Amino acid sequence: MGQFAIACYRPKLGQEQALLDVIREHARILRKEGFLTDKLPYVMQAKDGTFIEVFEWKSPEAKQEAHQNAAVGEIWQKFGDYAEFPPLANLEECRRPFASFVSVKL
Repeated sequence: MGQFAIACYRPKLGQEQALLDVIREHARILRKEGFLTDKLPYVMQAKDGTFIEVFEWKSPEAKQEAHQNAAVGEIWQKFGDYAEFPPLANLEECRRPFASFVSVKL
């Protein structure tokens, strides 16, 4: 059974485009390495500039195995270079029922 993930990436100053490039590659690499389902990820943006990515792991085990994978480690390192990781609950939109975000076309 799949398991959805909701990840938040707030771009560091001047790194929005570089972060978008990493987000574009993220699901492709996770899928190539066999960790994601065939469902396409959703990417959105909050008012404060934070990007929200929603994707589906194949299983809890796939999520754990991804942490040991070199290709995944490389892309995750890039996220650290270009973004901070605020909790979803800290986004203004999540402080009310029915949070809404702007869709991001990758």
